[in-house]
Amino acid sequence: MSDTPQQEQPRSQEKSGFRPWMLFPALGAAMVLTVFLLGLQRDDTQTLPSTLIDKSVPEFALEPLRPDQPPLDTAALKAPGVKLVNIWASWCGPCRVEHPQIVALGASGVPIHGFNYKDSTDNAEAFLRELGDPYTLIGTDKLGRAGIEFGVYGVPETFVVDSNGTIVFKHVGPVMPRDMERMQAAIAAATGG
Repeated sequence: MSDTPQQEQPRSQEKSGFRPWMLFPALGAAMVLTVFLLGLQRDDTQTLPSTLIDKSVPEFALEPLRPDQPPLDTAALKAPGVKLVNIWASWCGPCRVEHPQIVALGASGVPIHGFNYKDSTDNAEAFLRELGDPYTLIGTDKLGRAGIEFGVYGVPETFVVDSNGTIVFKHVGPVMPRDMERMQAAIAAATGG
């Protein structure tokens, strides 16, 4: 036997092979993607709770988008007749997607009042010039305070207000063609028809 210390042989690198734990990140990402995609398929966008349903519109006052219009305020929403309140912004992609349906609702004779939410006047006017202006009145909610009073989660949101100034329906997200029947039914119910 030799008195010299034996040199340790370098370990051969472990075989690169399949390790079950390596699947965890991929499985986690797949689960998150599945939940996201299932959420997109849901057709109950207006089921988010609103404490304002069947209550009078909140007190608010917004400066008009255009100086030749009257302000948009609580009194305008308590005026006789059913009306829609659409909360929108030029920077909002889903607002652009829903706009043809809002124009169609306006063309059907339903007055639509708009809250231009956290937007610049120039951008809002350019949006309306490009896509059409279905609004009877437009108030500027630059700080989002009126939106807070209405319990807005984000834009767009649309409310049906009856002739007593009571909020009877809320649609969260863009009004899509598949939502038109439901919107028209809510408007008809608010008019008593």
